[in-house]
Amino acid sequence: MRAMASGAARQDILPQGAPENAALQHRPWNSAARLSRPLQSIEQFLGGAQFDRAPWLAVAFGSGIVLWFALPHAGQWLALLALCLAVSATCAAILRSSGNYPYLRSAGIIVPLVLAAGCGSVWMRSHLVGAQPIARPMVSTLTGRILAVEPQPAQQRTRIILAAREPETARAIRVRLNLSDNQGSGGRPLRAGALVQVRARLVPPAAPMLPGGYNFARTAWFSGLAATGSALSPPIVLERGRGGVWLSGVQSALNEHVRARLDASEAGIAAALVTGDMGGITDGDTEAMRDSGLAHLLSISGLHVSAVIGAVYFVALRLLALWPWLTLRVRLPVIAAGFGALAGLGYTLVSGSQVPTVRSCIGALLVLAALALGREALSLRMLAIAAFLVLLLWPEAVIGPSFQMSFAAVLAIVALSGAAPIRAFIAPREESLLLRALRHLAILLLTGVVIELALMPIGLYHFHRAGLYGALANIVAIPLTTLVIMPAVLGALVLDVVGLGAPAWWIASQSVALLTGIAHWVASRPGSVTVMPAFGGEALALFVAGALWLGLWSSKVRWLGLLPVCAGVALLLAARPADVLVSSDGRHVGLMSGDGTTLYILRETRSDFVRDNLTEIAGMSGAPVLISSWPGARCNSDACVIVVARGGREWRLLLTLGHGVLPERSLAAVCERVDLVVADRWLPRSCQPRWLKADRNLLARTGGLAIDLSAPHVRTVAEGEGDHGWWRVVEDRPKRPRPTATPASPAKPPG
Repeated sequence: MRAMASGAARQDILPQGAPENAALQHRPWNSAARLSRPLQSIEQFLGGAQFDRAPWLAVAFGSGIVLWFALPHAGQWLALLALCLAVSATCAAILRSSGNYPYLRSAGIIVPLVLAAGCGSVWMRSHLVGAQPIARPMVSTLTGRILAVEPQPAQQRTRIILAAREPETARAIRVRLNLSDNQGSGGRPLRAGALVQVRARLVPPAAPMLPGGYNFARTAWFSGLAATGSALSPPIVLERGRGGVWLSGVQSALNEHVRARLDASEAGIAAALVTGDMGGITDGDTEAMRDSGLAHLLSISGLHVSAVIGAVYFVALRLLALWPWLTLRVRLPVIAAGFGALAGLGYTLVSGSQVPTVRSCIGALLVLAALALGREALSLRMLAIAAFLVLLLWPEAVIGPSFQMSFAAVLAIVALSGAAPIRAFIAPREESLLLRALRHLAILLLTGVVIELALMPIGLYHFHRAGLYGALANIVAIPLTTLVIMPAVLGALVLDVVGLGAPAWWIASQSVALLTGIAHWVASRPGSVTVMPAFGGEALALFVAGALWLGLWSSKVRWLGLLPVCAGVALLLAARPADVLVSSDGRHVGLMSGDGTTLYILRETRSDFVRDNLTEIAGMSGAPVLISSWPGARCNSDACVIVVARGGREWRLLLTLGHGVLPERSLAAVCERVDLVVADRWLPRSCQPRWLKADRNLLARTGGLAIDLSAPHVRTVAEGEGDHGWWRVVEDRPKRPRPTATPASPAKPPG
């Protein structure tokens, strides 16, 4: 009956003689009504998941910066900006007539704009601070002003940053030079601000030697360095520094004072905690601290800045509380926060104002502001504000391990402390002192494990190795550093003013020795270190996306972040080392054995840098062996021919060794019978292997190579570099005579 009545009503409103569907055909289409249901669903999801705009805006800003680094060409950067603006404008047009959706407005309109702002900010900074590298290696006499002096006694050298003129173009450049300890300066100590003259060998900042290696050229670009090199003669001091560099003098004086009071091994770590100078730490101690998961203690970061600020805040609060008149009239936390802020700023200045230290200081100052205002000291919003300020000042920091590790650790702590089960576990209750201590120990261990799990993918991506026992080592090392070593060193420096610092120096010496002993013991345990070959950024991106999803949501939807984390684990487990590694100059070649346990190298090298690059990218921890010992290898003084079985077939490789002239006819004949040729020279056109010729002509454009013969597939350093200013391609090939054999050097590749 109801259906019949409805039909009758619909017939009444139709014109006479008009069909029933005519009204539907002429009814205007209401897009807002059509979209209201999905918009409401998204709005309810964001509201139920407790969407907080501030953290996600920081993530969007950082994502825009990362995309600028990941996309190689300027056209793609412009397309990204246009896409973000289009998405924001489209969302604004849809939501304008669709009602009030505050969460959707933030997510759909503001987030794309902030992402575009991140991309634009790093693009602009690259143009403002980027330093064009010198065109080629050269030897020249430089006259310039010293900007910074970094003593490195563990390496028996001193590093200086020099402002000078490029010899060929006379443009102002910044140069980093290494001076050995036997290169004195005529008895006049090198200080920042001094005008010096020095003869030096200069080279452009080095691009990664292999795909996945450290990109010093990119770091130098944003640091304003146009060249690096080493001094060939003792520098001549033409003029002493004339003021304005007192801070550098304070740092040098503190370093010298610490080294005079402690033995060399303890002094290096103590000086690093005071001024951030790690030049006095031996390679053995550095490696042990890294493998034990304690390397973060060596660089002044959040732990050290927080310890100094926290100590000053606590002492100031207690001392001010002894003044009743002030206590009754002023909020003491505000004054104590001011003292803590001054201490943090002073510590940051004295320690060199490095980016990690400044970043930590900004975060600590925000925490102090929250305490002074009566807000929660550590929250996602505070972390987001600190991250946004750092990225606004140094957008390139987002791709560095220091930024990623520090903020990942703090995010893990905030997310863990905000979880309901953890809050219930650490809630105050009536219990014995022993149970309370065990409860705090358990939560400390759990926090360490969570932090290690959060940092391990980042460490494996950047350093290709990670310590497994870091959580256990940090339980002892962090309290030892913050409660014993740092107070002892800082107290000793203060007591030395009145000549009473000897007991404090003894405590500092013993505690630093205990710290290094813990590091060496943990690093020497079986299975303490895991190594991983270089893997693509996709796995790290999945890890980071999953971690952000887990950390930034506060409802059950956060567990969806485990999906990208599991995908990242799958990619990580599937990662395997490349079969052939070729350095950017073609001189160094690494070849993995079939079982993946041995790395064969083409030539012996005394360079730790080359050897470490090859072993780290290959994910090897043992010493490499020469390629001449490869089963069935045929080598002479000029080249090696080897056969590698991969992907169900045999690959024949020709690798050049010597510097002798190769007869073109013999070379062409051998090239026709091999699949891959690797050479550190320009090869003639007549050399045509069956698959790939990696000579200087190709490597100048591609950089180092990582070759997978099973696929087959080739990864290059040049991938992703594109239009970024630090990447340069050498196009010109020097004119050389056609190589021919001579009676004096009958060089011939093995056939």
